[in-house]
Amino acid sequence: MPDGPASVTDVVDRIENAGPLDPVASAVKRVVDTVLRPQRLRDALNGVWLGHPLHPMLTDVPIGTWTAAAVLDLTPATGAASTTLIATGCAAALPTALAGWADWSDLHEQQQRVGLVHAAANIAGLGCYVGSLVARLRGDTLRGKLLAYTGLVMIGTGGYLGGHLSYRQAAGVNHAESVPHLFPTGWQRLGPVSDLPDGEFSHATVEGVDLLLMRRGRHVDVLSDRCSHLSAPLSEGSFQAEQGQGCVVCPWHGSMFRLADGKVVHGPATAPVPRFETRVVDGTLEVMLPGAG
Repeated sequence: MPDGPASVTDVVDRIENAGPLDPVASAVKRVVDTVLRPQRLRDALNGVWLGHPLHPMLTDVPIGTWTAAAVLDLTPATGAASTTLIATGCAAALPTALAGWADWSDLHEQQQRVGLVHAAANIAGLGCYVGSLVARLRGDTLRGKLLAYTGLVMIGTGGYLGGHLSYRQAAGVNHAESVPHLFPTGWQRLGPVSDLPDGEFSHATVEGVDLLLMRRGRHVDVLSDRCSHLSAPLSEGSFQAEQGQGCVVCPWHGSMFRLADGKVVHGPATAPVPRFETRVVDGTLEVMLPGAG
């Protein structure tokens, strides 16, 4: 039997696997990495200070104002209000896009492909709204409304792809969130402390949960080995001191976490990784995750 028409998810799946987008993604990534090079700027745009990605929150302003303008455009004598809303959305689109590009540049290639089309749809939508604003200011109300509704369709398409990135491809979510639900309750034996290398990262597993261990003399720090950004194995990362605190740097995208508490020092990660309590009983290291189970 012949295949039926492709569903929306089929189309997006094809975008995920569209290798010809990779050269474009690589070129755009070089530009983004150059423009957003300062670490403090990237941390701010990633939302490290917020505790979760900044981009989704910022999208509420342009989407909200443009949607409200679409409703007012159906109501008599609201042209001035619609124009103000559209101008507000256009102004808010710039920081929203910057935060989105900062997140996009540190994603896997399949996510970047979808993100590239997501951005293209949003750019097209923004172009329509800028054109709508210009037309309204020139008194061409009908053209302004037509461009605004076209822009709303493009922004809606971009929004769908953004949702696919977040909920289907898990971009921006906390990839270490499941650890407390998988780790057993109570103290768990890992092995002799003397077997751990001093000053180097090592790895252990407890009932399928991977752990990162760092022994420094008699002190041992234990974190989840799963980076909260995209699940990279932190035990393959590097040690770095930041403001007098020992940290682990993710081997994939450079997120930095404090060993003392698992908190994020630098993004693109925004969520901390779980830190385990430790104790030594008769020379054997034991770990416990508060709230696990």
